[in-house]
Amino acid sequence: MQIPDFHPSIVHFPIALLTLGSLAALAYLYWQPTATLRTLTWIPLFLGWVGALLAIFSGLLAQSELPPNAPYRAILNLHTYGGFGVAILYAIPLYRRWLHGKHPRIPPRKRPGKNAEKPRQRDLLDEPAARWWLSGLFVLGLVLILLTGAYGGQLVYDWGVNVQTGP
Repeated sequence: MQIPDFHPSIVHFPIALLTLGSLAALAYLYWQPTATLRTLTWIPLFLGWVGALLAIFSGLLAQSELPPNAPYRAILNLHTYGGFGVAILYAIPLYRRWLHGKHPRIPPRKRPGKNAEKPRQRDLLDEPAARWWLSGLFVLGLVLILLTGAYGGQLVYDWGVNVQTGP
């Protein structure tokens, strides 16, 4: 019994979402730190990361039926390692943001009225010490997405891997 190949249907979502989140983060860090760009960073990054995990799982299922000594195996391995690399790389800022939200480093602001002691949330993107390593991760993530997608395209268009022909 052949396993249905969902990989081609899934991969485009994490590519688009992780790219959007990375570009929004870089725009936030170097152009305009707005709430909109902050939202366009973290929500797509999280959804893209979840989508990347689904794409990895579906890709591993799809490659389970491929011949082990195929001539394209080296490219397939690079594509697979790239997918794992993307998932690991984007897990870092997501995890660090989660930690940052649990332990904010800003004291509560003093306001008169009912919101007097409401703690002010400062995002990880606002931390000066995080700017360079976040920038590096997002740029590296974009490069890794590009390379992994190029290897996937090479598998499909040059080698015809898992391409359905006919009805």
